[in-house]
Amino acid sequence: MLEIRFHGRGGQGAVTAAELLVGAALRDGLQGQAIPLFGAERRGAPVVAYARIGKDIKVRSGIREPDVVVVLDSALIRLVDVYAGLKKNGIVLINSSKSESNIKLPEGVKGYAVDASKIAVSHGLVLSGWPLVNTPILGALVKVTGVVSLNSLVEEIKARLPKGELNAKAAIEAYEEVSLIG
Repeated sequence: MLEIRFHGRGGQGAVTAAELLVGAALRDGLQGQAIPLFGAERRGAPVVAYARIGKDIKVRSGIREPDVVVVLDSALIRLVDVYAGLKKNGIVLINSSKSESNIKLPEGVKGYAVDASKIAVSHGLVLSGWPLVNTPILGALVKVTGVVSLNSLVEEIKARLPKGELNAKAAIEAYEEVSLIG
């Protein structure tokens, strides 16, 4: 079982990312849970969502010790303890330009970066001036974890999103561009 926590800002698609990932897992014959954490969120405010993927999920609680942390906005690292509870030898995936090599990771954590914002903008995935980074970040997540197949993710994106074809292309591009931090 893989437990993932998404950190984003309202409007970036963190909750939708968790739902799309679970949909892709179902396409792969796995089980999944998407767990949004709602409060008084508004566009731009910090948001958290969770996903649990596995063959036989019996747990029905929130995720306190994720295996993977996905950060949709690297500025959140300074505002929120995104690494809280991350398991030793965990994975962090950050939406960040490759020029941001100053990201400090906890010891024993493997970090990856992809410029999901650039990819989203290049595909016209912008709403009210905000790049929709959820589908590119999911493409990168699939590459670094192998939690679901890229094909299942692409099919789920095409089936669920209004601009499915563009979002799928963005996910594939991020899959190809994600890189190790450091």
